[in-house]
Amino acid sequence: MGGHPFDISYVFEFIPKLLSTLNITLLIVAGSLLTGILVGFLVALPRLYHIPILERLSQVYISFFRGTPILIQLFLFYYGLPELVKLAGVDMSKTPVLVFVILTYGLHTGAYVSELIRASVMAVDRGQVEAAYSMGMTGYQAFVRIVLPQAVAIGVPVLSNLIIALLKDTSLAFTLGVMDITGKAETLGTLTQHFIETYLALALVYLVISFTLEKLLLLAERRLLRHERPDSPVRRTYGLRKYLSFRQVTRELDTNKGGA
Repeated sequence: MGGHPFDISYVFEFIPKLLSTLNITLLIVAGSLLTGILVGFLVALPRLYHIPILERLSQVYISFFRGTPILIQLFLFYYGLPELVKLAGVDMSKTPVLVFVILTYGLHTGAYVSELIRASVMAVDRGQVEAAYSMGMTGYQAFVRIVLPQAVAIGVPVLSNLIIALLKDTSLAFTLGVMDITGKAETLGTLTQHFIETYLALALVYLVISFTLEKLLLLAERRLLRHERPDSPVRRTYGLRKYLSFRQVTRELDTNKGGA
């Protein structure tokens, strides 16, 4: 690549410089996650309640965002959305690029969150809800007291994997000029010509952040699962966390539901 000879001292010199832009990366993750949870909940409802037209639109939305690369989605929203809304007389030329990035990642995350919500709710034994109705609970009370706590316990382990994947996916935001830690690494590498040291420092930063998030989310998972029996479906799903991908976990949840 035409760079200078490897010098390990640059790795330690670059790490503080990369951390100076960490707030941008975390802002993208937090904003995208909040947007994704809100959108995912709204998209999951038509599929849970089988609302005819909205259910079909939800399936199209999920298929698009799960079936296309997020890099393509970034370009489509950044370059295409302003042209689309211009037809309605709205000017987005001065909109910060960070808005497009968070919107794109949020919608992308929402497609996976909607499937997570649907699978988690369906994994709760329907007999428990019917028992709640027989005791005089309303639909809202049964959902809040019976379904929601179990669905959250089922979904959090998978959501943890989704958050860490989202953190790593934000490394593509620099393609639109966002100065996050990856964008900063690109700049440092170009200026110093120490590309190996730059990307090694970047890898270490991502590794430490991912490891920290994993431990924090693991504590949350254990707290949510502290009342579950070891042989419960929720515990079995939790045990699969480190070995199954998102798609495999949702398939396992659907299998449990079908066999209940």
